[in-house]
Amino acid sequence: MSIVKKLVDVMNGSIEVETELGKETKFTLVLQHKVADNNLFLTKTDMSLVDEQQILQGKHVLLAEDNDLNAEIAITILEDMGLIVECIEDGIQCVTKMEQMPAKSYDLILMDVQMPHMDGYKATKTIRELSDEGKAHIPIVALTANAFEEDRKMAISKGMNDHIAKPIDVKKVEEVIISVLK
Repeated sequence: MSIVKKLVDVMNGSIEVETELGKETKFTLVLQHKVADNNLFLTKTDMSLVDEQQILQGKHVLLAEDNDLNAEIAITILEDMGLIVECIEDGIQCVTKMEQMPAKSYDLILMDVQMPHMDGYKATKTIRELSDEGKAHIPIVALTANAFEEDRKMAISKGMNDHIAKPIDVKKVEEVIISVLK
């Protein structure tokens, strides 16, 4: 309490104590502050964050995820960020989509690493070998339960641009996507 009292005094405030023996004690702090207008809160970092979030608006994401629940969660998170999401279930479908669609149809691929028929590493390798440079150089981000640093290094060594660990951290997803789309 002595620390609180000193802080209250430094801030030119007051502290009141009400107590009932054997029941409760109530402390009331009174501090005076100026009311800030909204412009004070919109700092340069906030402005750059707004600019960065605008990078996501309307971008097309191909989500390769074989687990229905994980796909549903990821789609909700991505759409809340302003992204347009198309979901497929395995690496073969992902490669087929990339081969069939014109270059620039997608801005990013979020690739589960462990999928049936063709895993995310093999799908990434196949996409990187496409003859169409626009398709071969699409940003690909691993989306995996393998969350250690060596897993991240593995994803990058296999041709992926970055790595997002499951369970999905919304802020981390946003940061990674913005960084690969810049």
